[in-house]
Amino acid sequence: MRTLVLGAGATGGYFGGRLVETGADLTFLLRPKRARELLEGGLAIKSKFGDSKLTDLKIIEKATEPFDLIILSCKAYDLTSALDSIKGAVGKATTVLPLLNGMRHFDELKLRFGAEKVIGGFCVIAATMDADGKILHLNDMHTIKYGEFDGKPSERISALDKMFEPANCNSKASQTIVADMWEKWVMISSLAALTTLMRASVGEVTRSPGGPEIATKLFDECVSVARAHGCNPPESFVKSMSGRLSDPASTLAASMCRDVERGNNVEADQILGNLIEKAEEKGVAVPILKIAYCNVKAYEQRRAAAAAN
Repeated sequence: MRTLVLGAGATGGYFGGRLVETGADLTFLLRPKRARELLEGGLAIKSKFGDSKLTDLKIIEKATEPFDLIILSCKAYDLTSALDSIKGAVGKATTVLPLLNGMRHFDELKLRFGAEKVIGGFCVIAATMDADGKILHLNDMHTIKYGEFDGKPSERISALDKMFEPANCNSKASQTIVADMWEKWVMISSLAALTTLMRASVGEVTRSPGGPEIATKLFDECVSVARAHGCNPPESFVKSMSGRLSDPASTLAASMCRDVERGNNVEADQILGNLIEKAEEKGVAVPILKIAYCNVKAYEQRRAAAAAN
């Protein structure tokens, strides 16, 4: 399976790198600066599951021929430019597997390339890049899931299973990919809203006055939106997430929180804003989620003003 990975940042670089380790026929589509970095120094991954230094990578800066599979690993706010970048790689039999946060991107992907080319997918990983471009895996999760929207088995899903099976990550074909994506959205939105709003880790919030109650109410709001749209997260998920959001020893913070602290762009509209839109569609009250969204949008305004000066 000829595979194209758009981007070699924390997500695309990690999962793409794990596939390269297995000898997969994989090419990275990169911007000139990142392409030069990897051509000169290779792709470095540091993880508790095994470090890696990969050289002799296949890298292109412009897509001019079709691939069997395109793994889309850009940030959600870069979606439009990403679709322009990969259009030359989309052929009649191409499958597009997006790993973006939220779910709004699926409408744009289907409109641009056709619904038959797009499958559901997401990943669960905490990773970042250091100043030297090395990918740092920050936790013990490195999971990727994918599946047809109708939940039925297919040849392309079987081909994905075969490709990912030897890779040093957890991969799984899902027959309930839409529900799984809702669970991921609930997880990242509740964590992002809580830690970004407070500019603190889960543990720091939990040890603060009113912190546990705020975390619980925020998580309940996110779960209520999913339930209103027909996704009823299992009790095991609810119990697990409730425990993670109330752990006084936790150092966990969302990538959105880290991005705000570093002055970076954030996926406010795609993760929080769109979930609020989904809540309003069903008349679900999400007051704390709205406060968190307002907080991040105010940050975006200040960041934009600083960049203009």
